[in-house]
Amino acid sequence: MSVSASPSQPDVEHNPSGKTFFGHPRMLANLFSVEMWERFSFYGMQSIMIYYLYYSVTDGGLGIDQGVATGVIGAYGGMVYLLAILGGFVGDRVLGPERTLFYSAVLIMLGHIALSLIPGVAGVVVGLVLVAIGSGGLKTNASALVGSLYSKTDERRDGGFTLFYMGVNIGALIGPLLTGLGWGAWGFHAGFLLAAVGMAFGLIQYALTRKNLPASAHRLSAPLSSSEKKKFSLIGLVILIAIVALVATGIINPFNLSNWVMALIAIGAVALFTMILRDKQITADEHSRVVSFIPMWIGNAVFWALYQQQFTVMAVYSDTRLNWHILGMELTPNLVNSINPIFIIIFAPIFTLMWTKLGTRQPGSVSKFSLGIIGVGLAFLIFLTQAGNMSVNVGWIVLILLVCTLAELSISPVGTSLSTKLAPEKHRVNMVALYFTSVALGTVLAGWLGKFYSMETEVPYFLSLGIGTIIIGCILWAMNKWITRRMAGVR
Repeated sequence: MSVSASPSQPDVEHNPSGKTFFGHPRMLANLFSVEMWERFSFYGMQSIMIYYLYYSVTDGGLGIDQGVATGVIGAYGGMVYLLAILGGFVGDRVLGPERTLFYSAVLIMLGHIALSLIPGVAGVVVGLVLVAIGSGGLKTNASALVGSLYSKTDERRDGGFTLFYMGVNIGALIGPLLTGLGWGAWGFHAGFLLAAVGMAFGLIQYALTRKNLPASAHRLSAPLSSSEKKKFSLIGLVILIAIVALVATGIINPFNLSNWVMALIAIGAVALFTMILRDKQITADEHSRVVSFIPMWIGNAVFWALYQQQFTVMAVYSDTRLNWHILGMELTPNLVNSINPIFIIIFAPIFTLMWTKLGTRQPGSVSKFSLGIIGVGLAFLIFLTQAGNMSVNVGWIVLILLVCTLAELSISPVGTSLSTKLAPEKHRVNMVALYFTSVALGTVLAGWLGKFYSMETEVPYFLSLGIGTIIIGCILWAMNKWITRRMAGVR
């Protein structure tokens, strides 16, 4: 898939070979591939996990209440992004982005193996904890490594992140298809095993190519001193003991898990913002850029609170309302999770080409964010056309997810790219982690909101979320000049 070419002004640090991948640094292809396999395993597992939780024991599930199951899935998704804080800390100060990514991939593979081999709730707990820790580390550092391939002024940067995002969604497309087949043929645990095999492929591929990353991929931004290592090790041990105690005593349980995770995310985000903004070593421009990110952070959380309902409310909707009897076949409801990746694969190259061709004439990040937020609000209003219909044509969810996809391409890869552009030099990975805390909050909200959805409440549910989100997108649009001034030269 690579093409040999010489850029007009090659940068030795960011593209030492001069070879390109669709006009981008060659190593983007390798990161594209490892992220593809990681997303294959992540979304393949997640697409069947909610059904594993609430299907009856006779159907191979655990028989957990449906509302609790959506809350658990949302809390788990939120924990993945919350643990990006830990991944950012380890990448910046302990192992460096490159090694952190490698060890995170190992944890993810072990988590899927646990889900496939350990029965019952024990397997869910062990497996999801390992996958959450690993995914938090991998997501943050993979994005930071993509950022390391470009200089801060390289206009290809947004296009490169969008191309990388296409790799994410190739994995997200194939994963649910194959794990769904495994579930249908041999049961849930076979589906989880296929997710483990996919992650193993990604790990092997990355191990063979990791040496080609630029020197900055291995550099620690601020290595820990001996005293700091002791201090943070003690803090980590205290937190671990506290969590085990709270779970063992039932204070943290499946019914309130999402509330705990939301509180942790809020504390983590405030702590990260405070740590970066109070750092005396960052410049005035870097301080201003971090301040500009605050309204973007809020808008991004709102977007993901709706978008991530693909794995909670939309998953239940797919199981209970969509007619999956197509061309004489009875398809599995988890296939709803493969619709969005198809659109990403189709439209991501178009968006990449569009941003690359427009160059300095492309809309600024605030405009792109606003359009994405408004777009996902409009998608939720489309649900109102099928209110009360108990056998909804799959075409309607296809339309809704098409609108969600166009909104996603306006905000998600752009948001990751923006976090690397606004990042102070000392906090390269921490800034990406901060971005992911907004995704974390939105994701856990997607599960928490699910308990308010039912056949009886669907009209006020979709109406209020759709209109409210559109209003927030319009407010962000109105703040464009204020935010852009504080970005200090970053668009």
